Amino acid sequence: MHLLTTETKAGPAPSTLGAVVLGLFRILIGASFALHGYSELFGKPVHPYGAQLPAFGSWPHWWAGIIELVAGIAVALGLGTRIAALLCSGSMAYAFLTVHLKHGILPIVNGGEPAALFCWSFFLIAVLGAGAFSADALITRFTRSQRHSAPARAVAPHLG
Repeated sequence: MHLLTTETKAGPAPSTLGAVVLGLFRILIGASFALHGYSELFGKPVHPYGAQLPAFGSWPHWWAGIIELVAGIAVALGLGTRIAALLCSGSMAYAFLTVHLKHGILPIVNGGEPAALFCWSFFLIAVLGAGAFSADALITRFTRSQRHSAPARAVAPHLG
């Protein structure tokens, strides 16, 4: 059995090197995205957009910040990973297409490198799954162990 080729329907098997690398990648990308959203919403550790914070509920910056913060945390934790990663990927595709593309097609020219890299990174996670170290795997393992360890209940004979 080769460490890099063992896979399940949900992606690399949890004990493989590929799953470990994917899990670490997911954590780093999700945390970076969440930090980006936190910065966009609260101006810490840096102020984006020339020290202007978006007004509550304003489109698209406030909503983008919420998606980045909440879905980024979910991806980093591995909680609802595929859906959260798809939401993150879509938000970055939207940013690239509506903000950056009008300044040129190449990300190096239009300033859209972070948007393109986040978009494809999250799409990769959405397709491959969470990898190792995910909350989803812990929850699944816990619920399975609870189902298998539940004591059998004695059923009284039906008197009729």
